[in-house]
Amino acid sequence: MDIAFKIADYSDIEILVQLIREFHEIEHLPFDESKIRPLLAKIMRENSLGQVWLIQDSGEAIAQSTPPTVLGYIVLTFGYSLEFLGRDAFIDELYIRESHRGQGVGTRALQFVQQVCPSLGIQALHLEVARKNTAAKRLYRKVGFEDHDRYLMTQWMAT
Repeated sequence: MDIAFKIADYSDIEILVQLIREFHEIEHLPFDESKIRPLLAKIMRENSLGQVWLIQDSGEAIAQSTPPTVLGYIVLTFGYSLEFLGRDAFIDELYIRESHRGQGVGTRALQFVQQVCPSLGIQALHLEVARKNTAAKRLYRKVGFEDHDRYLMTQWMAT
């Protein structure tokens, strides 16, 4: 498999919405397409917010003269932290379709983002994982992520 990463643009919104729907269903997260579409458009339009990549099998496309098979997507969002010495980033979503899991696609996606971060001025890279998701935790540790003695806590702001 020849994995490639394509920065998503407006022409990719349909496949991204489909992938996000799949991811949210598997993770039991709420999904509201009417909210997701404008959020995708905004992150694609405003580079200061982050970047979205499609994960593709480009080798298959070259061999068969067809569009690349979409294996998943990854979303990187940007922040700024005194604790982490400047610009930091959060892997907001990483989704690999079930048919392509266990084949190194997730590892390659994480390594890709790790390689891109220095060119974006990123000092620290974060992600979150469900406590019960031992396979994902193993993968994240394998590529260099460390546990902190902290919990990610959230408070939704009224709008």
